[in-house]
Amino acid sequence: MFKHVDYLQFQAKPEKPDAFFAAKLQELVGGQFGEMTVMMQYLWQGWSCRVPGKYKDMIMDIATEEIGHVEMLTTMLARLLEGAPSETTEKAVAANPVLAAVIGGMNPQHAVVTGGGAMPTNSQGVPWNAGYIVASGNLLADFRSNVAAEAQSRLQTSRIYNMTDDRGVKDMLQFNLARDTYHQQQWLLGIEQLIEDGFTENGIEDSNGAEEKQEQNHTFYSFDPESAAGEGRWARGPALNGKDEIIYVPDAQPLTDDKPLGPAPDPRLFVTYDGSMGKGKPGTGAAAHGQGVANVVNKIKGALD
Repeated sequence: MFKHVDYLQFQAKPEKPDAFFAAKLQELVGGQFGEMTVMMQYLWQGWSCRVPGKYKDMIMDIATEEIGHVEMLTTMLARLLEGAPSETTEKAVAANPVLAAVIGGMNPQHAVVTGGGAMPTNSQGVPWNAGYIVASGNLLADFRSNVAAEAQSRLQTSRIYNMTDDRGVKDMLQFNLARDTYHQQQWLLGIEQLIEDGFTENGIEDSNGAEEKQEQNHTFYSFDPESAAGEGRWARGPALNGKDEIIYVPDAQPLTDDKPLGPAPDPRLFVTYDGSMGKGKPGTGAAAHGQGVANVVNKIKGALD
């Protein structure tokens, strides 16, 4: 259950309408790293967290705060668009032909589709996409993704902050910058808590770690003979797994003689095939599908045997 309080978390009061800036501000609403993304990402992570306690509660707290941030931004957008569909756009374009040529006016969907309201889109009008969110069920992996999401969100907020002189807009964005700064810390501290509580040894996602190739889990491969990458900390010193020294391999060579070629091609489709790989197996899409089904059946039979 969610409860709504009829006040914004922080004020969203621009000094004056600005349709051009409103179009830019849409990126912070429905862009890949906008508030809709972090809101939905944290909600999904929180809902999917199966263990009650501090981790689930923390995720839901920040998710709920992000709902309020979307509300702040949509309110700010509506206020920036007040009176903007006609007079603000016309005055700005008439006063500056270069401006008119570059931006061509406000986002027309603000006037046509929403009647002067915000949209769940980015600054180009591309609809928000659920594919932006990460909710794996693994708190360590998700917390790392959340750090990156907050960093990108803050970066874009910072860039948009420099695109306006409106003191009211800057006031709200200063609050948003501060929250993104803390939220980065919150997820990093969450990783520290996972380590402290013994859910991970070193903050590295290493499920099935005993099964991986052990030498390769602390080796840096360089593929350029003149690369300076070996000068970095990532190529020398102790590995973060706490037990190995990093191996640096300059001018790395293949570890196998396997070449990236599939089966011999269908000679009816590949007219350049010279026969060097043996006789190709002619077939159609339906035949390929049938072969795939046969492979599955054979695997099942093998497992039963």
